[in-house]
Order: sequence, then structure tokens, then C-alpha cells
Amino acid sequence: MTESGKQLHDLNPQSLRGLAHPLRMRLLNALREHGPATASQLADRLGESSGATSYHLRQLAAVGLIEDDPEHGKGRERWWRRAYQGLKIESAEEFLDSPDPQVRGAMDIYLHEIAAEHTLEVGAALAAMRDWPKEWRDRWTLSNFKVRLTPELAYELYHRMFDVIREYEDRVPEDTAGSREVRIHLHGFPQQND
Repeated sequence: MTESGKQLHDLNPQSLRGLAHPLRMRLLNALREHGPATASQLADRLGESSGATSYHLRQLAAVGLIEDDPEHGKGRERWWRRAYQGLKIESAEEFLDSPDPQVRGAMDIYLHEIAAEHTLEVGAALAAMRDWPKEWRDRWTLSNFKVRLTPELAYELYHRMFDVIREYEDRVPEDTAGSREVRIHLHGFPQQND
């Protein structure tokens, strides 16, 4: 559960259009990774102006992806928090085949920004490998697999992997010696040419 008690938000065309901007996606990710913050704090963290972060935070709030955090706000200082633990797209088809070019464009931006963020995270992790604790140096993977599947089996496989990952959530308390947060990316897509 998140600060606001909500689990996952199923993106719809309106919320996707509101999110599909590189800075908005970075803002939402920063709130997810680091917790509630003000526009000024987020501007400092992301190297942006507080005017830009303030504007884009209001846009995210307008589509319900973030909300005020009354536990932190004091006086004129406005704190923001994510409204959901995470986002999901139940059916990409409604976005990819939408008659609205803005919806199709938003989907393209959203997916490419996620792919770019994954690439940056992997690159940063590999650049820092020499600094990893000794016990972690042989406990990582950068793998890919090629498996022939039907669409139904691909869906089943992804959801079984999601279930396995969820089994490990909350198993290790935050103050456990030697523990680290581990980022897991999952990319599954059909090859164009067999």
C-alpha cells in the first residue's frame, strides 16, 4: 500500500495523456522512489526550475496520479505524493489502435520513456559495479531468453513471473544487514522476424 492506501492505477486515455511527458514521468518516478516532496525539492533533484516542476505536478494532479500530502504540508509549502503504488495498462490495444492521434502519441511517448529509463538504470548499475559490496558481485543478472510462445502462453508466463516477484516483496525488512533494493526489469515482446 502507498501513503494514500491505493494499489495500482489502470491508465486510461485521459490519465495517459496527462502523464505522457518526459518531465512528468520523471516527477512521478521521483515521488515513487524518494517519497513525498515539494516542487522546489523535486526541481533541485531533477535539475529543473521550480516553475516547471510546479506546473507539471499540477498536471499530474489534474489526472489523479498525484495528490497533496497533508502529513507534510506546513503553511504555504505544498507537498505532493503519488496517488497509487504503481501504474498498469490492462489493454494496450485501446491506446495503440485509438482513433485519437493524441492518445496514440501519448502511448508512444510513455513506452519510449519507460524503455529509456530502464536503459539508464542498467547503465548506471553497470558503471558502479566495482563499488558494489563483495557479496553482491556474483548475485546479479543481465540475461535474455528466446522462447517460442503463443500470445496466451506469453501472457501466462509474464503473470507467473509477476507472481514470483510478488512472493519476495516485504520478505526482507529494510534494516536487514547486507540487504539492498534490487531493480528487476521485465521486457517481453514478439520478434518481428523468425
